[in-house]
Amino acid sequence: MGTITIVGLGAGDIDQLPVGVYRTLKQAKCLFLRTKDHPVVAQLETEGIHAQSFDDVYETYDQFEQVYEHIVKDLCEEAKKGDVVYAVPGHPLVAERTVKLLMEKQSDISVRIEGGQSFLDALFTAIGVDPIEGFQFIDATSFQPDEIQLRNHIVFCQVYDSFIASDVKLALLEKLPHDYPVFIVDAAGSKRERVEKVALYELDRATTVSNLTSVYVPKVEHDELLYHDFTTLRRVIATLRGPNGCPWDRKQTHESLKKYLLEETYELLDAIDRQDDENMIEELGDVLLQVMLHAQIGEDEGMFSIDDVIRAITEKMVRRHPHVFGDVHVDHAEEVVRNWQAIKQEEKEKVFDSLLDDVAKALPSTLRAYEYQKKAAEVGFDWSEVQSMWHKVEEEMNEVKEEADRMDEEKLKSEFGDLLFALINVCRYYKINPEEALAMANEKFYRRFQYIEQKVKQQGGEWQAYSLKQLDDIWEEAKREGL
Repeated sequence: MGTITIVGLGAGDIDQLPVGVYRTLKQAKCLFLRTKDHPVVAQLETEGIHAQSFDDVYETYDQFEQVYEHIVKDLCEEAKKGDVVYAVPGHPLVAERTVKLLMEKQSDISVRIEGGQSFLDALFTAIGVDPIEGFQFIDATSFQPDEIQLRNHIVFCQVYDSFIASDVKLALLEKLPHDYPVFIVDAAGSKRERVEKVALYELDRATTVSNLTSVYVPKVEHDELLYHDFTTLRRVIATLRGPNGCPWDRKQTHESLKKYLLEETYELLDAIDRQDDENMIEELGDVLLQVMLHAQIGEDEGMFSIDDVIRAITEKMVRRHPHVFGDVHVDHAEEVVRNWQAIKQEEKEKVFDSLLDDVAKALPSTLRAYEYQKKAAEVGFDWSEVQSMWHKVEEEMNEVKEEADRMDEEKLKSEFGDLLFALINVCRYYKINPEEALAMANEKFYRRFQYIEQKVKQQGGEWQAYSLKQLDDIWEEAKREGL
């Protein structure tokens, strides 16, 4: 078994090759190039150094990973016959997937890296940027848009063609204005070096794109362009709560914010009911604001931060979805719910005095009743058919009537509660959320009463001039109008 010696061809011309690398290339008996599309290769050939390249492999596969795996396989086969020298652009340990794959096989083959000059030095010189300011290095052939950090200088390497350039452009357009300036850098450090400044939307229309092309995105200096970024929101909230922040925000506590969280939640529910996407954006933001304020208060008090909140919910989602993030198999949604409940029960470190203690006491009374009934049903305390539930409603209604005749306010209130509780049980049987049902009734009442108001105003009358029968007739008219 021979040794695979890996060298880098650098970023520019043959004169920039380290002496050791040049000697290795000169003395190699079996020399392979990942690609011949590099400024140094033609100059090496004029000096009598010839090599076999893997350029034809790129035409065989649709995915780069398949190309790289093919190259590594061929190199390993050649190494069985004797020593091999493998030359790659730039430095072997900078943006070279084949080198990483070869190093992972070191238990089976011998790999030695002799080095080379990285194209990064030449690139930073070409664009005039000091990397100490912070930069992000991204492989344009395999990245996720959420990895992009706009507060840093960004270098996309391996922008081989216009298709990859288009992927980079589309990812950046989700975060930056269409005319944001970016730079196309080709063959940095060589005599062919070219730096072209273009508007972001023109990125994939560049005249020259090759395997020596990188894209440089200057760091964003203005916070206005980062209002979509979570870090920006976090800093804004911290500033509002800081020494020079807003007096109102600074004096808030978890307790004082409770009512606002409830209000914003109901406003979001209203936007959802109206299917108003624009308003949903606003109301979701208001709910998120409440979360961020509570998290910032926790951080100010040294108790917890938004990082703890995010970590806790992420861990919970992964833990409770073993059928997605683990090896558990499920066939339907009902099985997912059963697994969720079983996992949730295992997580409980606190011993509850009652099964019902798992229901939040801060829920609105209708929802709290609904959840109590669901919990009781889980252990069999439930009617198996709806007719018994309706009988219970009738029974409670009769008791309300009886107490109404006695005029005992406390007992009457209690019986009304029992009646509502019984009706909510019927809702649960028909899988109707009582809070949503009541919200719909409120909206319907609002629309129809508003219709009555408009009619009274149009007729120039006063409320006192209308009998209940006349107002009810207008109400029925509103119903016929579909309100």
